[in-house]
Amino acid sequence: MKSNKVNEVLKFRDAQAFEEELTAVLAGESTEENVVTALLDMDNLMPINEKYGNDAGDDILIAIGQHFENGTKGKAEVFRIRGDEFAVLFRGDMEKEDVFLLMEQLRAAMAIKTPAGEKVTVSIGIASAFEDATRYQELFRKAESAMFRAKYSGQNRVALCREEKMVPKTSHYTSDQLKRLSKLSKREGIGEAVLLREALDMLLKRYDV
Repeated sequence: MKSNKVNEVLKFRDAQAFEEELTAVLAGESTEENVVTALLDMDNLMPINEKYGNDAGDDILIAIGQHFENGTKGKAEVFRIRGDEFAVLFRGDMEKEDVFLLMEQLRAAMAIKTPAGEKVTVSIGIASAFEDATRYQELFRKAESAMFRAKYSGQNRVALCREEKMVPKTSHYTSDQLKRLSKLSKREGIGEAVLLREALDMLLKRYDV
């Protein structure tokens, strides 16, 4: 969105700050506190902007941000990571299941409406550091995948990340690519499957799938 109104009102930290903080947490490899992230995305922002204008869309995003900031105060920090997507980072005693229940409660309690009185909803995905992933890119991807699953299964719901079914590498890759992948995996200390998932994620985002 071109307007800075949302950022000026909410004053949330951005995607870079979110990545830096979560990366530092994961690099510390400390399990003394629970670290859970929830990604939430407003449902149907584009039609609302087209119907009522960007100012109305901005006002709705501000209301969503304030709703989740107030509902998680003292428990988490809310970041605005892009357009209509927010990240909520929980650090402390709350486990993934506790975060799920709180986010479900906040989702259900949302009373935000469009100028015509239509209900505004969000879809939310949740993943836990160390339990679900140990690297930022993987943790973010799992939370985002859960969010998309919530959105594509009907919107206006909360989903936990789940164990993913893996498929073996196939002849779609050349022998040179596989050798280079193996070399990269050893050099970085990261599993080949993780690297492939990250690369595929970047490709899908590039083509907006």
